[in-house]
Amino acid sequence: MDGLSLTKEYIDLIKENPEKYYKDYIRTVEKVENSNAKYKGKPIPFLYQPMFFTEEDIETFHRIGDILISIANKVTNNYLESSQYRKKFKYPKLLEELILVDPGYDINIPIGRFDLFYGGGDKFKFIEVNTDGTSGMNEDNIFSNILLETKSMEKMKEKYQISYFELIDSWVEESLRIYSRFDKKVDNPNIAIVDFKESGITAEFETFKKAYIKKGYNAVIVDPRDLRYIDGKLYYEGMRIDLIYRRIVTVEFMEKSNEIPDLIKAYKDGTVCVIGSLRSQIMHNKIIFKILHDKDTLSFLSEEERKLIKKHVPITEEFGGDEKIFKKVLNNKDKYIIKPIDSFASKGVNAGRDFSFDEWKEILTNCWNKDYLFQEFIDPFTRPFIQFEDGKPKVRDFKLNIGVYMYNEKFAGVYTRISRENIIFGREGYFSIPNMLIKPKAF
Repeated sequence: MDGLSLTKEYIDLIKENPEKYYKDYIRTVEKVENSNAKYKGKPIPFLYQPMFFTEEDIETFHRIGDILISIANKVTNNYLESSQYRKKFKYPKLLEELILVDPGYDINIPIGRFDLFYGGGDKFKFIEVNTDGTSGMNEDNIFSNILLETKSMEKMKEKYQISYFELIDSWVEESLRIYSRFDKKVDNPNIAIVDFKESGITAEFETFKKAYIKKGYNAVIVDPRDLRYIDGKLYYEGMRIDLIYRRIVTVEFMEKSNEIPDLIKAYKDGTVCVIGSLRSQIMHNKIIFKILHDKDTLSFLSEEERKLIKKHVPITEEFGGDEKIFKKVLNNKDKYIIKPIDSFASKGVNAGRDFSFDEWKEILTNCWNKDYLFQEFIDPFTRPFIQFEDGKPKVRDFKLNIGVYMYNEKFAGVYTRISRENIIFGREGYFSIPNMLIKPKAF
């Protein structure tokens, strides 16, 4: 039993009675539209089909996650200890200062999601590592619960044990465990979910806020510009803030740093627990894929860690300097993608094979010597998915982006996006697919 065979079994099930399942699909779409699975106020697109994972897949994700966290901790420690090593990251002075601040607890990446092109077992390539601003948990859980109630999944449950990966309450639990190790912790901390209001995913934040409140804590959603630092304590509208769940991506944190002096001062003084700390940016910045391949990085890693990098981390280099680099990327456009060193939601990411030679040349000219990277193009793994067109089922192959969540350095769940395009990790042009763990029933 594997994910692909289960997928084909599900598709065959739909084809056996398309009229029945089309009617159920229409009801399901209505449930999604009335749900809280929204981005910028709009429903997130999805399909009437889950992504099936087996226990073997989950064992693989545990193994990959453990190795990646070990690498991340060694790289972070080297960054903290070596001023020479820090130069590789080319961070501005303020960001370097903030990374060097002791966050008051003993974990470098409290929450993260590593994105993969995944084909099962040892067939995978990393796309990127997300730490600050990690998202998607709310939509996955909503879609999973809705799909588990469909007629198609009820039929599958006659044969299999099927469950989803709970990602909201489990994060609340893990964040509080991390806070329990904070060196200035208080009983019953007041909690703020913090992001700039123009950037935050409101629906997801509301879900986390409700989960903290249900657990017995005061919780608010806060724009960091509204925080005030008074007499060594951080406040929001008169409420002392003890724990911040940071959803601000670091690039925006730095761009607007002059607007949030109170938060920065409180962070530097260590008077508020910020989960995650600015140290998580070390693995989040896309230049990390270049740095992981550097000889001095490989020198302090284990053989198992070096093997993971050489086999599964795509070759990545800075796009600037020697004109030979420009010509290589230009003349081999189908072999490369170009991406900003630090961005989110796939802004500025382009694949050479999606453009004509002249279009590619214009893109490269605009990116040259402007903090961009070029990276080997990886063909994503695909899987068939069913769509309804005019009430009829149509099966198409979609490219997969599998995101593996890590909470408090442990596997927590999965997030899947699919697309027919080469760039499938943005906020548009993709479908969000609910993820299911499936096991044979014991009869």
